[in-house]
Amino acid sequence: MNPLSATPRTRLGRLPERSSADRTVLYEILDAGLICHLGIVIDGSPRVIPTGYGRLDDTLYLHGSTGAASLRHGPSRDVCVTVTHLDGIVVARSLFHHSLNYRSAIVYGTPSVVTGDEKLAGLRAVTERLAPGQWDTARLPTRKELAATTVLALPLAEASVKVRQGPPGDDAEDHALDVWAGVVPVRRTFEAPIPDPSLRPGIEPPPHITSRTMS
Repeated sequence: MNPLSATPRTRLGRLPERSSADRTVLYEILDAGLICHLGIVIDGSPRVIPTGYGRLDDTLYLHGSTGAASLRHGPSRDVCVTVTHLDGIVVARSLFHHSLNYRSAIVYGTPSVVTGDEKLAGLRAVTERLAPGQWDTARLPTRKELAATTVLALPLAEASVKVRQGPPGDDAEDHALDVWAGVVPVRRTFEAPIPDPSLRPGIEPPPHITSRTMS
């Protein structure tokens, strides 16, 4: 597997030891997320749009309405997609050394609109990222629904990974202070599913819904 190649946009200028060139780490961060933020400049104004996504091999798929400006303009210019996981609040003895434990990925590139079989594959990747098992359970999209949906493909050719884990990095002289220091872990969980009020009686949530846990 080819490592991530550093570019002027992906090379870390500060704390480079937190970066990783391991493409597997990039995949793990993307595959553990549920939402990304698409950054794009439209008519001279920056916009950051939260959206669902999915990954197939070295391609990230984004989807949305054909009327969405971010998706209409995306294929004509560079975009930036970010995914971040907050793993802990780092509480230090000094305010200066308070921090966060996190895993983050930034992907740069010019996306392309996909059609046909790749469009369906991209939509499946997005669906299975958000609700694993639903693509083979729910009704498939109609032609009209597909026509109203845009799917963008963004190659994972230029990406940056940054990770911070571990305890606070207090100065040695501050270790003598009577101030608690450590990490407050942050975890995401799925709660019991809430049925649609219009659901017909006798339809129970399937195992792929009830047994889901956050990775």
